[in-house]
Amino acid sequence: MANDFWILLAMVIYFTAMLSIGFIYSKRSNSSSKEYFAGGRGVGPWLTALSAEASDMSGWLLMGLPGLAYFTGAADPMWTSIGLALGTYLNWKLVARRLRRYSVVAGDAITIPDFFAKRFHDHRGVISTIAALIILVFFCVYVGSCFVTVGKLFHALFGFDYHLMMIIGALVVFVYTIVGGYLSVVMTDFIQGVLMFSALAVVFIGTVASAGGIGNTVAFLRAIPGFISGTQVAVPQLDPTSGQQLVEAGKAVFGAPADYGIITIVSMLAWGLGYFGMPQVLVRFLSIRSVEEVRKSRIIATSWCVLSLASAVCIGLVGRAMMPTHLLTSGDAETIFIVLAQTLLPSFICGVVVSGIFAASMSSSSSYMIIGASAMGENIFRGLLHRKATDRQVMIVARLTLIVMFLFGILVAYDQNSSIFQVVSYAWAGLGASFGPLMLCALYWRRANKAGAVAGMISGTAAVLVWHNLIKPLGGVFAIYELLPAFLISLACIIVVSLLTARPSDRMLYEFDHYMDDPLPGTLPSGTLLVDEPMQAMESEVNPRRGDTAHDA
Repeated sequence: MANDFWILLAMVIYFTAMLSIGFIYSKRSNSSSKEYFAGGRGVGPWLTALSAEASDMSGWLLMGLPGLAYFTGAADPMWTSIGLALGTYLNWKLVARRLRRYSVVAGDAITIPDFFAKRFHDHRGVISTIAALIILVFFCVYVGSCFVTVGKLFHALFGFDYHLMMIIGALVVFVYTIVGGYLSVVMTDFIQGVLMFSALAVVFIGTVASAGGIGNTVAFLRAIPGFISGTQVAVPQLDPTSGQQLVEAGKAVFGAPADYGIITIVSMLAWGLGYFGMPQVLVRFLSIRSVEEVRKSRIIATSWCVLSLASAVCIGLVGRAMMPTHLLTSGDAETIFIVLAQTLLPSFICGVVVSGIFAASMSSSSSYMIIGASAMGENIFRGLLHRKATDRQVMIVARLTLIVMFLFGILVAYDQNSSIFQVVSYAWAGLGASFGPLMLCALYWRRANKAGAVAGMISGTAAVLVWHNLIKPLGGVFAIYELLPAFLISLACIIVVSLLTARPSDRMLYEFDHYMDDPLPGTLPSGTLLVDEPMQAMESEVNPRRGDTAHDA
């Protein structure tokens, strides 16, 4: 009981700190919608990098990934981690700097739907409305999946009622998000990113030491067929009645390893493609203080990602050597991080470390909620329904949207046994296929136009749903993760439809041709926005008779 008290005390202190941050930033965030949704484009490289990674890596980094490694060995989590690490690096390398520049030239866009609309000169709000609806649908589900982690963790640690703890955790996230806006989310994500990394490092080092060192650990794991192979996967032998792994003579029983074929490897690597379309990461690129700081952020973010993913996988693998028969189902295996923390660490430190799981879930859900709110407030309410809406009206709509997302998330998470993973897989693939190809075309292909953008978003979302439900069950080569074929289909639709429809206006082409020019207004280290004189001058040159509205077509 005393141990539980110290663990709970550490978590309460953590929750209190997160709420305090929200109130600290509330005055600045409420000064304008730009401050509330994008931090006024004044966020530094460390905050940008760690908040981007923490918001992306939800509870699965500390529960799902180690659990998968513990139960079936290295192959699945290793290839998934490689795909995610590559995706993280390429996203920062190919997208971050260009998106930060282009978002300023394209009418100072502060949300991803806003950027797409202004990039393609969609003054009727078609692109931004479609993008905002896609974000709202998928992020409501994402929020629910994060709330589930909160409820399950308290239930596993203390035996508390799942539903009560899930709702309390959801309320904490809701309060600091609705009060503090984007800056509170970024700051809490930064703290949570540091905490997640520290938790992984402490548990990993402690686990290796307790398991008898690296040499003994590797020798033990090699004795399990296929456990540390990249081309095979270990196969636990399960009791057909209980569903638990069989144990004989004090050892967990494994069968012959299964082959880990090229289709499966490609599927796992394809997860990295999702980053090009993840709004919770892309919005960090919009808010960074200057393009000159992108390189520093890229190094920080990629290093954090690689080290954290590697530590999470190793914790699961070494956990099997330390506790070979302790967790006998795949569901129980997902608690290996919690069990190791309780075993290795003093109670208060365990509470701090286990708060890393809350950190992961809270950072992700808060980011999803603020982006969903910005999609409704900026892109649907002001962009489509009420173009002359004031900042105050936009923020009221945004906060009402937060309430709806909060309630919907609780509804999704209320069933403790609901299969959230499958829905989250839909959301990752759906966002990646809907926005990823479009983002790359928007930044790199001058011929892309409004019709192609609409076709790409709709076809990407539809392809994910059709492939997962109708084509993937056929097996064989069709069993590949739906993100990859949907990404290619979306890209093809953007290209074909753009080529078959009207070319972009001269104004749009001029913007594309010059958005990487130096010096670029709006990218000074201070974040000061300057008048884009070359763009204004170009207006009269490309459309001398029609003025500012000449490029509506």
